[in-house]
Amino acid sequence: MSKAVVVRQAGGPEVLSYEDWPLASPGAGQVALRQTAIGLNFIDTYQRSGLYPVNMPFVAGNEGAGVITAIGDGVTGLEIGQRVAYQGQIGAYATERLAAADRLVPIPDGIDDQTAAAIMLKGLTAYYLLFKTWPLTRGETILWHAAAGGTGLIATQWARSLGATVIGTAGSDEKVQLALDHGCNHVINYKTEDFATRVRALTEGRGVDVVFDGVGKSTFEGSLDCLRPRGLMVSFGNASGVVTIPDITVLSRKGSLYVTRPTGAHYLNRREDLLEGAASLFEAVATGVIKVRINETFALAEAGAAHRALEGRETTGSVILIP
Repeated sequence: MSKAVVVRQAGGPEVLSYEDWPLASPGAGQVALRQTAIGLNFIDTYQRSGLYPVNMPFVAGNEGAGVITAIGDGVTGLEIGQRVAYQGQIGAYATERLAAADRLVPIPDGIDDQTAAAIMLKGLTAYYLLFKTWPLTRGETILWHAAAGGTGLIATQWARSLGATVIGTAGSDEKVQLALDHGCNHVINYKTEDFATRVRALTEGRGVDVVFDGVGKSTFEGSLDCLRPRGLMVSFGNASGVVTIPDITVLSRKGSLYVTRPTGAHYLNRREDLLEGAASLFEAVATGVIKVRINETFALAEAGAAHRALEGRETTGSVILIP
């Protein structure tokens, strides 16, 4: 029997219920994990609220790290006692769980479990956005919204190391400074400045090559105004609501722009892609290219409070739940 945070009906953080949850023996292709750290992500809130439908009831969460305690039939390359991490497997908010073995990544020596749990989903998101969705090259200029968030702090450091000029947005002076300390060349406080106007000034009217936007509805229109002709708008999150484009000709009017809505399910679907991305991410952390900030931890039983803090934009960096 595991302790887990269960969602039985869609709703606010109050629907998260900490309770006993049955744990079976691992089946073919599965392993059992004793979890040591669990990452908090916006997708967890989307699934809890019903924005991303999930069959009820379910154990919340999509990212974690732990130790293998049992191995099912057909599993190779993993062993009992090995430390592993994962992302994209719902059911993370639990003390113990079953997981698909082919979606697990061994944690290298020198990286602790909390760091691994903090970077798997956010760091691999940054990886496929910067290396696959728009293979960033030296000399390009990007705009990254929510630059002081967990994904933002990882991605902006990585982008800066690749030779890009990085413009970020944040919602307070404290977050502006945090983003400046973690890779951004310029940071715009969107509560006191019009970010599109400021981006045009910073780029001498040209616009940026690509916008990475995990905020969604409230920033989409302004983001289009930040792009150079034939630039790319990468919408990868819905923190402020889902983006809709009722009139697609807006893209031609604003410069023959491109728009994409990528997800890790498509970029990391093959195990070789997952391992390639994880190796790149772990190397960037190990060599100091990416410095990981875990600014707050919550007990697993306090997952509701963690969701309130995340949705209230009260967090910076990565947040970890401790089983």
